[in-house]
Amino acid sequence: MRSLFFLAPFLLCVALLSGCCTSTTHRSVPPTANVTLSGDDARVGSYVSSWNGFRTSSYWIEGPDGLILIDTQFLLSAAEEMVDWAEKVTGKKAKLAIVLHPNPDKFNGTALFQKRGIRVITSEQVARLIPSVHKLRLGWFYDRFKPDYPLELPKPESFGSSSREISAAGITVKLHILGAGCSDAHVVVQYEKHLFVGDLITQGFHSWLELGHLNEWLDRLDEIRAMKAEFIHTGRGGSGSTDLIDREETYLESVIDIVKAHHPKRGVALTDKISNQILSEIEDRYPLLDYSLFVSNGLAEVWKQLSY
Repeated sequence: MRSLFFLAPFLLCVALLSGCCTSTTHRSVPPTANVTLSGDDARVGSYVSSWNGFRTSSYWIEGPDGLILIDTQFLLSAAEEMVDWAEKVTGKKAKLAIVLHPNPDKFNGTALFQKRGIRVITSEQVARLIPSVHKLRLGWFYDRFKPDYPLELPKPESFGSSSREISAAGITVKLHILGAGCSDAHVVVQYEKHLFVGDLITQGFHSWLELGHLNEWLDRLDEIRAMKAEFIHTGRGGSGSTDLIDREETYLESVIDIVKAHHPKRGVALTDKISNQILSEIEDRYPLLDYSLFVSNGLAEVWKQLSY
């Protein structure tokens, strides 16, 4: 059963439909939009895709001269809708988009954004990984979603291989380059007291465990915690306070404990029987989380990396 999709207490949802956005303006948005008012900072808005797009959260930051977008969505229709809604509700044009890590729900809309005149950037480390990830995911998703899935390789610009500040739309954000976690490389965007962390933190859903880097992932959470933000904006599950870091840490540690209880040994492959047992135990531990496929997809690699 699908759990309720929820947002943090500091957000007030005034409609329950397919996307969400934040603004201090009173411009009209489509009747299918979910408008979310933030009592803390109306410069930060969010769009949430449909279930076909895996309920992916993308964001915008409203500056005096335009918008900075965070991630580009999984389906092309969602990418188009996100920009349309953000620009409509703010009355400002998107100037820059930042891809946080090499997963298609982060980079698929790159070319569409670029055709609209939006500069799309990411780190050199993430950009280097996108071609291989795109090739793999085409085999998974293209036939299912075409023509709403990009056939051509998305090509965001590289801003370099080290953390830096960048300015656009009249504001400045800090781009933190982080190592392996749910992906092999990550960018975390810091804007004042806000952190945009992609799928390094999730709420209401299981985490994407495909690569099995759970111990490294815990290191990434320590790095995020050290950035001392007040608000965390996740790649799936919306926004919340910094207790989301602790929740993600507890989740990953629980997965590690459950897998280790089955004594993974180096050179011994994970059997279907044990995999199903592990998945069942994780689902029992977290019965309200959606997309347990995100776990089963990565258990063999988690098993391998936790082997002794």
